[in-house]
Amino acid sequence: MGGTVSIDIREAAFGCAGMLSEHNGSDTVVLDLRKLSTWTDFFIVTSATSSTHLRGLARHVEEYLGPLGLSPLRRPRIAEDEQWCLLDYGDFVVHIMAAEARAFYELEKLWFEAEVVPVGAQGKPADTQSTAATAATE
Repeated sequence: MGGTVSIDIREAAFGCAGMLSEHNGSDTVVLDLRKLSTWTDFFIVTSATSSTHLRGLARHVEEYLGPLGLSPLRRPRIAEDEQWCLLDYGDFVVHIMAAEARAFYELEKLWFEAEVVPVGAQGKPADTQSTAATAATE
């Protein structure tokens, strides 16, 4: 008899964002869309330095979320120019973008009403990490 797994989607999204930061995804943010969208709760946006890095980050996302019982609703979509990879997990969507594509599409500005939370390597909001680091050194 199989059991059900309870997953905190916010925790999974922020954990995924932290993992992307750990693997050198830059300027990683989580956009909280819960008050703005009926089709997803969060966007995770990060920048990759090359097409190889982009593909590697996409692989890391799947390896990180798979053990949590999460898989993309569709195969990951990588643009022909390899500037953008989209992984749709339903409750959150991961956008891995080359810096040029990110600057052109400006998802953070497109969803300007969303709360934008910068994320550090531990999957916590970046300001929380700097506060904790400051407290630890005092």
